[in-house]
Amino acid sequence: MNNPTNISGDSTSSVTLSVPGMTCGHCKAAIETELGKVPGVASVSVDLDTKLVAVVGTALDHEALVAAVDEAGFDVAD
Repeated sequence: MNNPTNISGDSTSSVTLSVPGMTCGHCKAAIETELGKVPGVASVSVDLDTKLVAVVGTALDHEALVAAVDEAGFDVAD
């Protein structure tokens, strides 16, 4: 579930990513760490129950977010 609200510009935007492989606190921490390195990311919220990751920031690059999740060892579902 990829829902970019506003993928470019200076205003705050949010993106929700579905990451079905997340199962534990270590998964959550790894994803938060990698997404936190992406330019423009202000906050990351991981919900292990729903397997959703909400990212808030400015000028978010969807491909960079997906690459960060991949770097953490997980796949983003379409």
